[in-house]
Amino acid sequence: MTFSSSGGSSSPSSARWLRALWLRCTTLFPLKLIGNTVATLGFFPLYFWIMKNAGQAWVLPLTAFDRLIAFWPLLLPVYLSLWGYIALPVLLAKDKRELLGFSFGCAAMTGIALLVFWFMPTAIPNFVIDATPGSSLHFLKTVDSAGNAFPSLHVSFSVFACVVLARQLREVGAPVWLRAVNVAWAVGIVYSTMAVRQHVLIDVLGGFALGVVFGVATRQRGAADAPVHARPA
Repeated sequence: MTFSSSGGSSSPSSARWLRALWLRCTTLFPLKLIGNTVATLGFFPLYFWIMKNAGQAWVLPLTAFDRLIAFWPLLLPVYLSLWGYIALPVLLAKDKRELLGFSFGCAAMTGIALLVFWFMPTAIPNFVIDATPGSSLHFLKTVDSAGNAFPSLHVSFSVFACVVLARQLREVGAPVWLRAVNVAWAVGIVYSTMAVRQHVLIDVLGGFALGVVFGVATRQRGAADAPVHARPA
C-alpha cells in the first residue's frame, strides 16, 4: 500500500509555509507590538473628538439594498473582530519596508477619512433597533454614535488589510483554504457594519474604494510578484 502521494507530499509543503509565516511573525516583533498598540490607542481620541465637535451632520439616505439587510446583532463580534484582523498584516510584515508601507497606508486612509468627517460630516439614519441596556450592542451605540459615517473606516481598514494579507499569504505559498478564510473574514466584517446598523451602503462603498486604492498603491514591486517560501532547514 502507498500513502505517500497524499500524506508525504503535503507535509513538507505545510512545513514550508508555516515556517515562513512564523519567521514573519517573529521579525521585528517588539516594534510591531508597540507600534500597533500606540496607533490603535491614538486613533480613538481623535476619531471621537471629531465626531463630537464637527458641524451638523448630513443624514445619509437609505437605498433599496440597505432595506434588504436584516438587523443581525449576533454579528457584533464579527464587527469588533476588525481590531484583531487589522493587526495580522502588521504581524506578518516580512521587513521594515512592508511594515511601514502598511502603517502609512492606514495612516493615510485615516487622515483622508478624518478630513471628510470634519469638513463634510455625515451620519446614518436613526434606526429603531432593540439594544438592551447593558449589552455590548447598547454600549457600542452609546459610544460610537451615528456620526463619522462616510467613508466607513471600518470597511476601509478591513478591505486594505484583506488585500495586504492576500499578498502576504500568496508570497509564503499558503494553501487556498487559508486565503479563502482571509477573504471571508473581510467580507464578514464589511457585511456586519450594515447588519449591526453602524453603516449604510453609501459609506460602505466609500470605505471599500478607499481600501482598494491604498491596497493597490502600497503594493511592493518585484519581490511581491512571485511566491517566497522559507528555505528548508
